[in-house]
Amino acid sequence: MKAHGTVHKYMDNVDTDVIIPARYLNSSDPSELAAHCMEDIDSDFVNNVKQGDIIVARNNFGCGSSREHAPIAIKASGIGCVIAATFARIFYRNAINIGLPIMECHEAAENINPGDEVEVDFDTGVIKDITTGKEFKAEPFPEFIKDIINKNGLLNSITKEN
Repeated sequence: MKAHGTVHKYMDNVDTDVIIPARYLNSSDPSELAAHCMEDIDSDFVNNVKQGDIIVARNNFGCGSSREHAPIAIKASGIGCVIAATFARIFYRNAINIGLPIMECHEAAENINPGDEVEVDFDTGVIKDITTGKEFKAEPFPEFIKDIINKNGLLNSITKEN
């Protein structure tokens, strides 16, 4: 399992209210949420994001409310992975539950720059900045989390196939 894309970088304490502003929470449609993803912190995000791109942030990404809309908006926008030094715990669990790959790696969060091309190997935890040639090591996903992500979310991973 890998992600490969261009980096959109943010700093500390990106909260769920800037990931998806509350004024759009009257919809649970992923494409509608994606259309407004990050608009209060990065008005060009929706115009610049491409399928497979990667968000890199520093500390406490996803703080604030416990709404699942935030990781849904990020995933539906095409982001292939979020890398941060740390995540708010509820956001972390919500992201895994909906099948959005996220990795904690302080060194990557500090050293990867906006616009860099990055590849993430979820099996090994290796994050490679193609632009600079630097490599960083995060904790690889355990098998049960890989299964959740591969099946596009927790509910799909526990549904028995007929």
